Amino acid sequence: MELSLGESMVGAGVVTREQLDRATAARGRTGANLVAALVEDGAADEDRVMAFVAGRFGLEETELTPSAVEAAAAGLLPLPLLRKRGMLPLARSGSVLDVAMSDPTDLAAVDEIRFMTGHDVRTVLARPSAIRSILEDRPRTVGHDASLRDTAHGERTSARRRSASTPPATDTPVVALVDSLLKDAVARGASDVHIEPYEEDVRIRFRIDGVLQEVMTPPHEMKLALTSRVKVLAGLDIAEHRLPQDGRLKLAAAGGEVDVRVSVLPTRFGEKVVLRLLHRSDLVTSLDGLGLEAHDRRLFTEAMSKPAGMILLTGPTGSGKSTTLYGMLSELNHPGVNISTAEDPVEYHLAGVNQVQTHGEIGLTFAACLRAFLRQDPDIIMVGEIRDAETARIAVNAALTGHLVLTTLHTNDAPSSVHRLKDMGVEPYLIASAITMMAAQRLLRRVCDGCRVGAALHPGMLTAPAGRTEAVRDVEASHGPGCAECHHTGYRGRVAVYEVMTLCDDLRKLILQGGSAADLKRAAIRQGMRTLRQAAVGKVRQGVTTLEEALRVTEPDPSDIPAASTSG
Repeated sequence: MELSLGESMVGAGVVTREQLDRATAARGRTGANLVAALVEDGAADEDRVMAFVAGRFGLEETELTPSAVEAAAAGLLPLPLLRKRGMLPLARSGSVLDVAMSDPTDLAAVDEIRFMTGHDVRTVLARPSAIRSILEDRPRTVGHDASLRDTAHGERTSARRRSASTPPATDTPVVALVDSLLKDAVARGASDVHIEPYEEDVRIRFRIDGVLQEVMTPPHEMKLALTSRVKVLAGLDIAEHRLPQDGRLKLAAAGGEVDVRVSVLPTRFGEKVVLRLLHRSDLVTSLDGLGLEAHDRRLFTEAMSKPAGMILLTGPTGSGKSTTLYGMLSELNHPGVNISTAEDPVEYHLAGVNQVQTHGEIGLTFAACLRAFLRQDPDIIMVGEIRDAETARIAVNAALTGHLVLTTLHTNDAPSSVHRLKDMGVEPYLIASAITMMAAQRLLRRVCDGCRVGAALHPGMLTAPAGRTEAVRDVEASHGPGCAECHHTGYRGRVAVYEVMTLCDDLRKLILQGGSAADLKRAAIRQGMRTLRQAAVGKVRQGVTTLEEALRVTEPDPSDIPAASTSG
């Protein structure tokens, strides 16, 4: 696997491990790039660091002079941002902006420039000391916020800013920035956009394939305008800053419209905004695209073919339960059945399905919806989540009285669902009779096809408690060193892994006898169930994901659970 810039410098003896660790810590505090953090205050030799960076990337170091800076180019970005990132706009040619940087790997800074200026970026390698010197010596000609150079004046500016009313949400730069931000989020397949205000700046992050990635940090001065622009788009009250607000908007995209749910939350330094992007193109029309192995697919099909009973999906928020539910509903949906769903919220609209959005504040809870459904001659009922004892009892009774019930619970694995329902007051004999199948699931990031390469696995890399090692011999694993397609993460897209537990007579008897979740898990494994960890290791063997991702997402199995077989 290709080493990072910092690790490469340690390996070449350019910097010490201690210097790299200090620089990494400094980056976390200040947001500076790695090279600038390394040479700050003489922590590392600037000559050696710059020579290594130039040689590694085949770049020629540029000697910066004040005359090399075009005022029109330098004025495109705020001075606080330039100082923080350690970068300097030099010249603009058409849609291309030349920017002096000391760290060519600082992709977050490049993305930030592109967002804020609308220009493509051409990197020019320069020393951090030279960049800092020009920014300090010529503040009036570099950046469009030079007033912040004076600390006292900056404090007065901040005081005025705090007392100022909400700025117009139609300022052209802010409109362009928000539009560009949302377009990029859609293009990169982000599920969420986080706009987070802090004391000195604003952090913007995308959640891509389940992991948050910082994309830019606009200056604090843009905080109110950014929030106001999003509020306007979502139809929210831009004058309300004390209470949470929720709204919706739609975005046009190449694959069709994208529904966006907007949540605004007051925090200490301003309002945090989270936008949840629901890509209609992501709506699955069957279970076949979710990553189910043939054995698990057959178990799903058998459970869905039964006229009555309960199918439970379990897992934490963001594990893909709703996507699996929609996949099942799409397969079950045909003119011969009546399907009703209670959801919070309704994420995707399914033609031919009666979908109800719950509203707890007016009494339209999951339990209230279930009671109403049972008077509507239903065949199939979907309850977004069992959250309380009343909903649990009604759902179980519905499954026992001739209805197929699909629902979810928040438990770590499939067998724990039994005890979660017991905790809600459902009797064991009702659980044993009502449940047809329980399936826990997680989402693993896929190795990027654009940069996929082989990776050797050491037999001791996957170790469970008590020192037991999973069988990973003779595995042709893969990983992605990073490329433009995956934005240098090594991953692109996700695949689901499942722990599918169907209730046979032995398991029903164990539930009636009060068996623990561990007892149920061991018995289910004897019946052929694969745990989440075993399913994840199977995806590693297939080259779908990496061992690091499997370890990150799934928990180790207890030491008395058999290890995954080498057959995959």
